[in-house]
Amino acid sequence: MKRIFPGILALGAAGLLYACSSLEANTSIRAATIKPVIITDTVDFDSDDPAIWVNPLDPAKSLVIGTDKDLNGGLYVFDLQGKIVKDKVVKGLQRPNNVDIAYGLQLGSKPTDVAITTERFTHKLRAFSLPDMKPVDNGGISVFEGELQPEFRDLMGIATYKDKEGKIYAIVGRKTGPVDGSYLWQYLLQDDGTGNVKASLVRKFGKYSGKKEIEAIAVDNELGFIYYSDEQVGVRQYYADPEKGNNELALFGTSGFKVDHEGISIYKTSDTTGYIIVSDQGANRFRIYRRETGKDKPFDHPFLKSVNVSAIQSDGSDVVSVPLNDTFKHGLFVAMSDDKTFHFYRWEDIAGKELLSIGGK
Repeated sequence: MKRIFPGILALGAAGLLYACSSLEANTSIRAATIKPVIITDTVDFDSDDPAIWVNPLDPAKSLVIGTDKDLNGGLYVFDLQGKIVKDKVVKGLQRPNNVDIAYGLQLGSKPTDVAITTERFTHKLRAFSLPDMKPVDNGGISVFEGELQPEFRDLMGIATYKDKEGKIYAIVGRKTGPVDGSYLWQYLLQDDGTGNVKASLVRKFGKYSGKKEIEAIAVDNELGFIYYSDEQVGVRQYYADPEKGNNELALFGTSGFKVDHEGISIYKTSDTTGYIIVSDQGANRFRIYRRETGKDKPFDHPFLKSVNVSAIQSDGSDVVSVPLNDTFKHGLFVAMSDDKTFHFYRWEDIAGKELLSIGGK
């Protein structure tokens, strides 16, 4: 499901790039820190990664699912006021790391929205139907099976991909892995015949520098690309369709980061335009790149601007361009903060005048 706010117009790229480059070069100019409109209730242990579920019947009743990363961790569910929805919280997960949403997975002959999280210490994916957050994984789905080194099975990142035929995949990363181009594994998600999710391995791919780890993964369903952060190196881009091969298409965002490249999210102004937002974790800021590319440079994503945020050491983020309620009329950007909370930002505050002109009120 997607609905693009019609009053959003991108500024001219050439003038924008010149202005942003000049601003970044002048170190005496300090951008203001953007404040969230909502800070959520706290989790028990260690907030790490959010995913936004847009309610198809009433966007104002959409939910944010966030991981609480601990040996006895869980998935917390927040309403758009940042309050914990207590009857939907899942406890007792063994270090859940990242979470993503799959819309319309066929389970028990009906389309089901599912929150899928990586459970690091069991080496399993855990899946829960939305909005009730009931388990639909028959106790967990084992992944990275057959790896001889036990540490190569410690799960971290996940993103889901829905192709044009309606097939849904999970792209899964881990704490560490091989540098031979098979760091990420992609699984086809299907009904196992009992109304639960099963996962079938379809490919292994993805370069890894060996410098630190790969955690943040994002998928652009409409354009068919996977992006992931190779920490301290840059953002790598691949085709999401396994049939299109495993060649790396781009490595961008290789400069300007203080320490780690982290959470990735994609704000869509149409099916083909928008912005790629990457956390510069050590600087408490996000760096924004152009989503669409030119015909002469098909995989070039120019840097547009940096945004300083109040979220501390943010690992994970998510964003939607769907109007949700009177507060989030032009979309919601959620960033994890290293103080057991998640921060909710209005998209227009993140975008600023440099990126968008917003019509209406």
